[in-house]
Amino acid sequence: MTQFDAGTPTGESFSSDYPFRAVASALFMGSVGLLILGLQPLLLGSLLTEGRISFDALAIMATLEIIAIGLGSVVFPIFLSGTHIRLKALLLLCLVAAGHAATAMAPSTATLIAARSLSGLAEGGLVAIAVEMIARAASPSRSGGWFVLIQTLLQSALALVLALWVIPANGSGGGFAVLVGATLLTAVLVPLLPAAYQPLSDSTSTAEETKRKTNFASWAALLSIFSLYLFIGAIWAFLEPLGAQFGIDATTVGVMVSASLAAQVIGAGIATLLVNRIDFRLVIAGAAIVAIVITGLFTSGPPLWLFWVLVLATGFLWLFVVPWQIGMTIEVDESRKTALLVPAAQLFGAALGPAGAAAFITATDFRGTAWFGLGAAIGSLLFFVLAIAIQRKN
Repeated sequence: MTQFDAGTPTGESFSSDYPFRAVASALFMGSVGLLILGLQPLLLGSLLTEGRISFDALAIMATLEIIAIGLGSVVFPIFLSGTHIRLKALLLLCLVAAGHAATAMAPSTATLIAARSLSGLAEGGLVAIAVEMIARAASPSRSGGWFVLIQTLLQSALALVLALWVIPANGSGGGFAVLVGATLLTAVLVPLLPAAYQPLSDSTSTAEETKRKTNFASWAALLSIFSLYLFIGAIWAFLEPLGAQFGIDATTVGVMVSASLAAQVIGAGIATLLVNRIDFRLVIAGAAIVAIVITGLFTSGPPLWLFWVLVLATGFLWLFVVPWQIGMTIEVDESRKTALLVPAAQLFGAALGPAGAAAFITATDFRGTAWFGLGAAIGSLLFFVLAIAIQRKN
């Protein structure tokens, strides 16, 4: 295999029988499931400002919700069949809305954490609906590109509304009330979803040795994705104290983070346009190398202009690489079942990155965050090379 076709996995053809409205509805459902990821700084920050939760508890709550989303995205496809999709989507939307409502009214830290964790599981189910559709698409990489673009635009638009109007006037309760409304409003798309998903192909005729190698390649590909998001999660969580160590004030770092959201939108848009034109090997390897360069420069004490570049580059990379990651998993596993685990690998990496980096920092020196990120980026590259090496021997 010398050239990768992002639209069709090697060795078989796969076409989607789903109309555009069904695909678009499924992708929108998944985007609603991931809304909280772009809104956590606003909503959870307002909970902290209002004194409803402590900083330590907030960090635990945010991490648990992200892990729950990843877990939900894995559990729902495994334990729930591809039938009665509309009923399941409606139930999940109601559960997510109930979680948002419970958060708005939660009287204690324990109930806040419970509400967000349970919401995360249901949000992961919505993500699974989108990912199951992507895995069955004629061009899964391009569909993955549209998925990240839709979710980023939705997060950006809602973040603007919450930051400028809702939270200043109504606090965190008003913000979560808006999420309740947005989630329930998405129910109008439920009838557009397919009644059931067609089964993914199962290579029952594949030799046992080839299956074993495919499993190893699949795990290596997922670990490559996980490691890249370890880097992103670690850097993002400690960006403010890292900037302070280099003489950059918190307000400036906050502006950088806001600008990085625009970089994410641009990255997602460019990826959607280019995903079928560039071999996934170039992008995945290139992303890991760029991550290595970013973390290396973070350790050097960059000046303000370079810090800006590194933050924007990290934001751009965050979503730009996603469609090619989906393509990589399909290349190493033609059944497309590994592709279903891509969101979980990303979310677990982003959630565990801060915890891993915390072991390398002190109260006065946060450069260990960058060193941890450097190790994760190198690991991402090595796991990618391993996945491709195993796949070529199949």
